[in-house]
Amino acid sequence: MRIPTRGLLATALSAILLAGCAVPPGIVDRADEDDPARLLEQAGQQQPAQAARSRLEAADILARQGERTQALEIAVNIDDSLLEGPQRARWALLLADLGEALGEPQAVIQATRNLDAMNLEPGQVRALRERMGLALLAEDEPAAAARALLRVQAESDDVALNDSIWEALVRMDRQALSALEQEGDALTRDWVALADLYRSSGGDIERFLDRLDEWRSRNARHPAARQLPAALIALGDLRGMEVRHIAVLLPESGPLAQPASAIAEGMRTQQRSTGGGIQLSFLDASRGDLESLYREAENRGAQVVVGPLDKDQVSRLEALDRVALPTLALNYGNAERNRAVGLFQYGLSAEDEASQAAARAWRDGHRRVALLVPDNDWGRRVGEAFWDEWRARGGEVTNAVRYNPGAPATESTRRAISNPRPDALFLLALPEYARQVPPTLDYYGASRLPVYATSQLFEGRINPRLDNDLNDVQFLDIPWQIPEAAVGGVEVLPFLESYHALREGSDPRLFRLNAMGVDAFELARRLPQLQAISGSELQGATGTLRPGSDGRIERQLPWARFVNGVPQPILIPGVFGDQRTP
Repeated sequence: MRIPTRGLLATALSAILLAGCAVPPGIVDRADEDDPARLLEQAGQQQPAQAARSRLEAADILARQGERTQALEIAVNIDDSLLEGPQRARWALLLADLGEALGEPQAVIQATRNLDAMNLEPGQVRALRERMGLALLAEDEPAAAARALLRVQAESDDVALNDSIWEALVRMDRQALSALEQEGDALTRDWVALADLYRSSGGDIERFLDRLDEWRSRNARHPAARQLPAALIALGDLRGMEVRHIAVLLPESGPLAQPASAIAEGMRTQQRSTGGGIQLSFLDASRGDLESLYREAENRGAQVVVGPLDKDQVSRLEALDRVALPTLALNYGNAERNRAVGLFQYGLSAEDEASQAAARAWRDGHRRVALLVPDNDWGRRVGEAFWDEWRARGGEVTNAVRYNPGAPATESTRRAISNPRPDALFLLALPEYARQVPPTLDYYGASRLPVYATSQLFEGRINPRLDNDLNDVQFLDIPWQIPEAAVGGVEVLPFLESYHALREGSDPRLFRLNAMGVDAFELARRLPQLQAISGSELQGATGTLRPGSDGRIERQLPWARFVNGVPQPILIPGVFGDQRTP
């Protein structure tokens, strides 16, 4: 993804880079005459510090010759601790420029880790810190991104940063916002207050806009008051378009009746918790064709539709040019892309979880992974999702084993970790089978092998006696299932009133579907916003929910690790250490 830049800062940074940042003449003057290949060859024979300088010079020459990919590859592998002050600054400027130009945010982050320790002018530091913040945002590190961008704005009063700051804030959970508020200055606290107003308005556009006017009058000199973020301007255009009536197309009979009932219970519970101001009309999707169901929804005065749940029905909708009413389908169709205007698709997809597991394992530094998935259609689909994401990142799959869910896990686990030995294992399994895998790894001398799994291995009930066998396994799940790991405890969960109402009386096997119903209700009331405002998202019961480019809702889930048989937070230092302070 290309990282956006500001015109003045980008121009200044380019000028600084070309000027060489006051580097001693020996590095710059010979640059045009030197051969980068020869410099790299010499580096292989030099002492570490001299070799780092030679590689930096080679990368600089290649960048100016237009060979940016090769220059980036060299620059990211330079140990910058071996460079002296001016050289280290030049390396940071070069690497940040290459990373931005080639859409490699990790390179920008690497270049900007130690800005305050570099020999740079204040303006140069601000320019690099802005790039750092934008790169962190691209890498889904909104809290660190917000800190970096807010620090730049505090020094520059630049309203051009407002859109990026707002995007970072609305992607943070309540716990992260509270931490930012406590450690921040007045500028930061007022930004957090604005984000709180937005979140506490619960999708009620009219209510938020009234509160926004009050906030602006109290904070007239704040950058966001002087120039609203684009997303809030677009929200103002939706005044008077609030959703007040939702038609719900769910089957009342057939194989999907039970999950449909659990989703409907979640929707009704959330409707009650919001005061009942939105009407729900339930239509039996197992009777009648889709066209007649939509006609009935329109006749009843519905503004949006939730459903259907059946995958084939969703596939028929996504093949249309346009749906009759804005629609949130509760499954994903079979097409590679949804092409129907007005159609969004949302579900608890294990394929999405597998793709996130691949991304997480890669970010943790693993490169050779084995797959252990059931020998059925579910295992094939989820395994392929992990495989595709993993291979797209350049990873190697050492073994892909499809097991018999009714057989012991011993032999399949042994095959998965046989030569070549992986450095991580992806596991797709239900609890009974999953609990057999870690003890088997111990038996075969692979007790330290990291295991990444999807939510299916957790029953949703705390059971230390049985789940002790899953210790150290990392898995992702919806916030409502792992509140301590997700947001720091039950009391800061999204839609807490509905959580308590559903948790106390629901079947644990259906609780994720109850949570899906809660989020379906909240997404449905926000459909006009999702259609009009790019980048809109919901901090929901089932994860952070964002529409993709084709209207399919993407879920970002929190991670947990079993410790003494109980899901616990994973302590991730992040890109700037434990405090994530840029």
